[in-house]
Amino acid sequence: MKVAHYWHCFVGIQTREWLRFWQQRTRFASALVRPLLWLVVFAAGFRAVLGISIIPPYQTYITYETYIAPGLCGMIILFNSMQGALSMVYDRELGSMRVLLMSPLPRPFLLITKLLAMGVVSVGQVYVFLLLALLVGVEPPLWGYLAVLPALILTSLMLGALGLLIATWIKQLENFAGVMNFVIFPMFFMSSALYPLWRMNEASPWLYWICQFNPFTHAIEAIRFSMYLQWNPTAFGITTAVTVILALFATAGFQPQRTRILGGKLA
Repeated sequence: MKVAHYWHCFVGIQTREWLRFWQQRTRFASALVRPLLWLVVFAAGFRAVLGISIIPPYQTYITYETYIAPGLCGMIILFNSMQGALSMVYDRELGSMRVLLMSPLPRPFLLITKLLAMGVVSVGQVYVFLLLALLVGVEPPLWGYLAVLPALILTSLMLGALGLLIATWIKQLENFAGVMNFVIFPMFFMSSALYPLWRMNEASPWLYWICQFNPFTHAIEAIRFSMYLQWNPTAFGITTAVTVILALFATAGFQPQRTRILGGKLA
């Protein structure tokens, strides 16, 4: 196989994902409604209760909306990644993933490219959200919009690999949504997305350590520091390591015939 073959495959998968996204524009709107409600309604109600002191990467006192904006960017990627994993299960059973996996290209390359395609769509939604967040006073540095891009892509790959790993071991597709709830909400609420970890440490030290071991916490911190033009090697290192481990397990465990959607005996 030549480099051109890999490139054509990469472009084809990316194009297909964007075409699917264009045909499902209501999904785009619904993905923005959730974080915007948190940013406008939730932040307004808790602004006075959860005041934010001067903590890195911020150089001065900030509003609560400014603090939770990176966490809501992670929320968009988190929910989209889980939905993308579900779509991969459907694709696997209804034909398109089977056709894709018949390609002579290595399966890990095909799956990682698929995850990257879904991640790029999520990143596009994040940037639309950040533009809308300007209306409520969330104004990161101009260069921060570009500096945060690697952290957003890395986060999308990590969460996409997690969703794919879970999907590979779920034999009954109707159980997928329930399992996702046990993954999405603990990951989101037990992280630094909505409140600084020092506040969690004051309230409950054992919850603080759970948040520290949550990889989503470090992904959010990578996004937050990058958005404000600062480097957080610990956050990037942990997020990268978790991404590699999850991707290895997900690509190794993915089987073309793992579930059945329409009756029959489970594979």
